[in-house]
Amino acid sequence: MPAVKGSARPAQATGGRDDELRGDSVKSASRTIAVLEALAESGKRHTLSELHEKLNVPKSSLHGLLRTLVASGWVQTDERGTAYGIGLRAIGVATAYLDQDPLVQASGALLAQLRTELDETIHLARLDGANIIYLASQESQHHLRYVSRIGRRLPAHATALGKVLLAMRSPEEVDALLPRQLAALTPATVTDHTALRAELAEARERGWSFERGQNTPGLGCFAVAVPGRHPATDAISCAIPMARLTDDRATVVIGALTRCADEIGQLVRSNAW
Repeated sequence: MPAVKGSARPAQATGGRDDELRGDSVKSASRTIAVLEALAESGKRHTLSELHEKLNVPKSSLHGLLRTLVASGWVQTDERGTAYGIGLRAIGVATAYLDQDPLVQASGALLAQLRTELDETIHLARLDGANIIYLASQESQHHLRYVSRIGRRLPAHATALGKVLLAMRSPEEVDALLPRQLAALTPATVTDHTALRAELAEARERGWSFERGQNTPGLGCFAVAVPGRHPATDAISCAIPMARLTDDRATVVIGALTRCADEIGQLVRSNAW
C-alpha cells in the first residue's frame, strides 16, 4: 500500500526539561524550608559552613538561597554578613498562625483567669511529632516563676504537657512518634522507654500528668489535655517552683486545670472547630 502523505509522525516525548525544572523547584523549596527550620530551632546565628555541615547542601546552592532569603527579609545577617539568623518576616507568619487558630483564640481569656486564680505560670501547647510547641503563656506575678516564650519547642517526653498528650495515644503510636534515643534536658529527665511507658500509663489512668524537674531543675509542672480531638493534640499546664508546691496546692491546681481544659474544649466545639 502506498504511503499516505501527511501521516502522523511518532509522538515526541513530553516532560523532559519541564520535569527537571519541577524537580529543581521542589528541591529548592525543600532546602528553603530546611534552612528556615534550622535557623528557627537554633538559639544562635550560623555561618555558611555550619549550615552546610548541618544540612548537607552544596555551599554554592546554599549561598545563593541565603542571599535570596536575606533580600526578602526571611533571614538576616550580622554586620559582616557572615552569620545568618531567622529574619523579621518570620514573625508575621507565626503571628498569623496564632491569630487564625480557633483554640488559641478561644482559650485566651480562660488562661488569663486561670493565671489570676492560681497565680502561677500557665501554658497552652500543641503536640507536633515528638515535640510540643508553646502556643500561649500567662506568667505568674511571683518573683520566683517560670518563663517560657511562645513558639518554643521541647521534647514531649520531658514535659508534663507532652506526657499527657502522649498518654492519649497507644504505646505503638508513642513508639512511632518518639526517637529511639530520648534526650535528657536535666538529670531527672526520663530517658528510658520502659520507665516512660509506666509514666504515661499513670497519666492515662488519672487524666493528668506531672513532672518534677525533668524539664527545668527545681520546677514542678501539672498538665491536662484539652478535650475535643481524638486523640487530643493540645494541653494546658501549670508550672510551679517546688518551693511552693505542697500536696494541698497540687490538688487545687489539678482541679483548676481540669475545669479550665473542659471549658476551653466546650468553647472550641461550640465554634465548630
